[in-house]
Amino acid sequence: MPPARHRRPRAVHSLFAGASALVIGLGGLVLAGGTGAHAADTDLITNGGFETGTLSGWTCSNGTVQGTTTHSGTRALQSTPAGSDTGECTQTVAVKPSSSYTLSAWVQGSYVYLGARGTGGTDPSTWTPGGTAWSQLSTTFTTGPGTTSVTVYLHGWYGQPAFAADDVSLLGPGGQPSPSPTPTPTDTASPSPTATATDTGSSSPTATPTKPPGLPKHILTGYWQNFDNGATVQRISDVPAAYDIIAVSFADATATRGGLSFTLDPKLSSRLGGYTDAQFKADIAAKRAAGKRVVLSIGGQNGTVWVGDSSSASNFTSTAWALMQSYGFDGIDIDLENGISSTYMGQALHALAAKAGSGFILTMAPQTIDMQSTGMEYFKLALNVKDILTIVNMQYYNSGAMNGCDGNVYSQGTENFLTALACIQLKGGLRPDQVGLGVPASTSAAGGGYVAAATVNNALDCLASGTNCGSYKPDTKWPGIGGAMTWSTNWDAQAGGPVANTIGSHLHAMP
Repeated sequence: MPPARHRRPRAVHSLFAGASALVIGLGGLVLAGGTGAHAADTDLITNGGFETGTLSGWTCSNGTVQGTTTHSGTRALQSTPAGSDTGECTQTVAVKPSSSYTLSAWVQGSYVYLGARGTGGTDPSTWTPGGTAWSQLSTTFTTGPGTTSVTVYLHGWYGQPAFAADDVSLLGPGGQPSPSPTPTPTDTASPSPTATATDTGSSSPTATPTKPPGLPKHILTGYWQNFDNGATVQRISDVPAAYDIIAVSFADATATRGGLSFTLDPKLSSRLGGYTDAQFKADIAAKRAAGKRVVLSIGGQNGTVWVGDSSSASNFTSTAWALMQSYGFDGIDIDLENGISSTYMGQALHALAAKAGSGFILTMAPQTIDMQSTGMEYFKLALNVKDILTIVNMQYYNSGAMNGCDGNVYSQGTENFLTALACIQLKGGLRPDQVGLGVPASTSAAGGGYVAAATVNNALDCLASGTNCGSYKPDTKWPGIGGAMTWSTNWDAQAGGPVANTIGSHLHAMP
């Protein structure tokens, strides 16, 4: 899935939103913890090379076996996505609990995904934007203590051409096949076009009725870069007053699972003439005194924080709370692109909110694929923590095309893309004030999906009042729409401030 990557210390990568809220990256990044399979482990996939000439062992929505293009041998899988079908093929495999596995496949085509579900931990997923050449996808995972089977999947993306796959392999210790019939897997990469939920513009009885005190009705959030990647370098004090929430990117993972730390980047400090911890903390205190909120962002493109059990959840809570106390952060931003558990991360965040009290700020920045359905793990997390959630600023960039709430496919970089995808969250259970539009500050800030500030303002008007819409017009108005976010305040400054000046002014003038 095309991760909307934030951290770009060396180069900007063009990405496309991918299929799962888990570790995702070009060339098959390793997702989830574990030591990997050993050489003595066996291949557990049935008919992984498709040399039987049939789909024996596989369940496919629109797959066939062909011999025109193969990676090895004389046969390979071909599957053809459609407008509402990713062309998924699955196989359920018996595994052993608490064991490590390596999953791989050779694929050919555009936006092909490989992953596993039901691992009992962080389900892995990887993808490639693809092309005409064969490329290998590979990922690893560790099963949970009660896991005896997993479902391996391959799929393409909505409306894309047919893809091919060959030499699918799952290396690791085999388990005992379940005596019960294996259910036919269904494609869960995205919702059906008739989506997910009814309009829940009003809050549920258990949800916090309003955002934390002191914030404006419509919020502008900006990421502040704790590194130098060619954008304008800034102190926290340099961030314009138009930004209501400043997300400091990023925390670092410690050697203990779930543990967090933070260090000012030495190169950035040098570029700023010696920006010290004391000055950084003083700048945060000054922003807070001016009514702004400063949060610590967890994740980003290179983030490796893992919260997949009670122990790591406890570590996350305790170390995040220590950093909040040390630096004066108002809360946490979840921007994890390398795996997430709605259960254990939800547990960690609720415990952190209990420590912080009513002023706690919780923001999230999922990728577009993560919020296509309420069944996606990121969306489940957002709903799980709805009672303490400030705003979800989905990354409407580095994504490619995605389904809107009307079931149609929309391309990034357009007003329709912003409004039709926001509609999924607005009708999927989040309050209007918990839904924001995350956009790149300039063409340099992302690999794709840039929209002009005026277009963002039109999208906000369309969602709030039904005016200035593109060809797609939602059937509901949400006057309390949450706001907008940008990656990043640094790129915004480099571009002359269109987000702070144009979008920020518009947001704060909205009724």
